[in-house]
Amino acid sequence: MQINLKLNGKTIKEEIADDLLLIDFVRKHGCYSVKRGCETANCGLCTVFLNGKPVLSCSLLTARANGQEVTTLEGLQPEAEEIGSFLAGQGAEQCGFCNPGFMMNAIALFRENQDPTDEEILEYLSGNLCRCSGYEGQLRAMKKYLAWKKEKQEVGA
Repeated sequence: MQINLKLNGKTIKEEIADDLLLIDFVRKHGCYSVKRGCETANCGLCTVFLNGKPVLSCSLLTARANGQEVTTLEGLQPEAEEIGSFLAGQGAEQCGFCNPGFMMNAIALFRENQDPTDEEILEYLSGNLCRCSGYEGQLRAMKKYLAWKKEKQEVGA
């Protein structure tokens, strides 16, 4: 099957197998932040944006992305670096395996809701499996990041 999609802003036209999962497609194209964890759409490690909305690439056929825009963490470097520094600063990175999924979902959350409550943050990030932490570091990091963004906007205004 012939597909035509944008991956991190780059147009890709390619012949693919009908059963190719999006996770395998993006990794083939060098997007190694997208990780294979559970393969059952339960861990969040394979999160990508499809037309700006988070989806689990381990459960989506590449054919479904035909004509669409796919964005991985590699395509969101400025935002990812900011959020990543707050995760590291709060000791939330631990082994780091889950960080790309957390960052993708945090970026999606902050784009939708710039002033979420603790409960909303935890709910939005609940689909991300982290075996190292109790999610307290991630919550602290997200709250500090939001406070920093708010202060930055107030100073810049």
